[in-house]
Amino acid sequence: MLPEKTNSIDFSNVEIAFRDQSNASLREAYQLFKVMNNRIMVKIGKHLVSFAFAMHFPVKSILRRTIYRHFVGGVSIEDCSKTIEKLAKRNVMSILDYALEGEGSDEVFDKTCREVIRTVEFADKNGSVPFSAFKITGIARFDLLVKVSEKQPLTEEEKAAYSRVEERVDSIFRRGHDLNVPVLIDAEETWIQPVLDELVMKLMARYNKERAIVQNTYQMYRHDSIERIKVHHQMALTGGFKFGLKIVRGAYMEKERARAAEKGYPSPIQPDKEATDHDFDEIIRYFMDHHATIDFMVATHNEYSTQLLADLIDTSGLARNHPGIYFSQLYGMSDHITYNLAEQNFNVAKYLPYGEVKTMMPYLFRRAEENSSVKGQTSRELRLIQAEIRRRKSANQ
Repeated sequence: MLPEKTNSIDFSNVEIAFRDQSNASLREAYQLFKVMNNRIMVKIGKHLVSFAFAMHFPVKSILRRTIYRHFVGGVSIEDCSKTIEKLAKRNVMSILDYALEGEGSDEVFDKTCREVIRTVEFADKNGSVPFSAFKITGIARFDLLVKVSEKQPLTEEEKAAYSRVEERVDSIFRRGHDLNVPVLIDAEETWIQPVLDELVMKLMARYNKERAIVQNTYQMYRHDSIERIKVHHQMALTGGFKFGLKIVRGAYMEKERARAAEKGYPSPIQPDKEATDHDFDEIIRYFMDHHATIDFMVATHNEYSTQLLADLIDTSGLARNHPGIYFSQLYGMSDHITYNLAEQNFNVAKYLPYGEVKTMMPYLFRRAEENSSVKGQTSRELRLIQAEIRRRKSANQ
């Protein structure tokens, strides 16, 4: 149940949501989401694009003008600057996210680490970028993270490789601490999350004495997430450091269930969407009850959860732009939530991924697959775009 509302947000206000988009860009977005609304077309498209890159077909320009342009900020930090400035004019912040992942060499991992540190340094100089963000799989081998998480014995070479991973992660958060820029680390699959949790909590104790610089991410479609969050919060209270985190519903559900079935262990995923929604909203209430010791970001495209937090902020008497509380959505999605929150002076940020076209394909494939698999997500985007197109036609009559 929502708390007593002080100012319900009108998520149906499409004029605010799409104010910055031209008629042409609206039509392009409509066509893109129409394709993404078809799971078969998404799967076929994924294989065709992968084949085209393998065969060196010139598909980059097509991708750049379509799905890439809609969901990606640019090829570089500098290339994202215009988008960051455009969002800032509407009271929307940006979170730069260098989206390279799944590589395997120390050379690439070190380069990615340096690039993430560049985003921290850029955030330090740009007030419209309050956070930096990264994935540990961008700076570490997945198979190594699996072995460490499962506490398997490591070879001397693997021990050295993992020490380099620890140094990379530490160097990113250390730079964030030096420049007072909070850094979010993304959640991963459950079978590599243990090493990530252990590493992040250790670094919170080191760097979060005064402010939540190190911030973890929790996927609420895991049935153990509330318990993990509360345990980690208690560790922070006991250790005398600030707890920082972001919550999402989650990004690996089908993969998680398939692996659990294959290996014969209980699925770590909630039994249904209702259970995920319940825990997501329940933990929001917990955060608000403990906002003095938790800095948190609610990353959601769900209108109910958004309204819940907005109402709790208002009924608690906190400022809508309280520095320890943020909303977030992905760039290219749920503009009706982002811009209507911003219009009401809540802290809201777009996750702004960037990178070369080919580099961005794993990220873009996930966006397409998630949109086609999440019930109603793409249909809602289509419905909102159609409503704005009709509104503009009516206004011009």
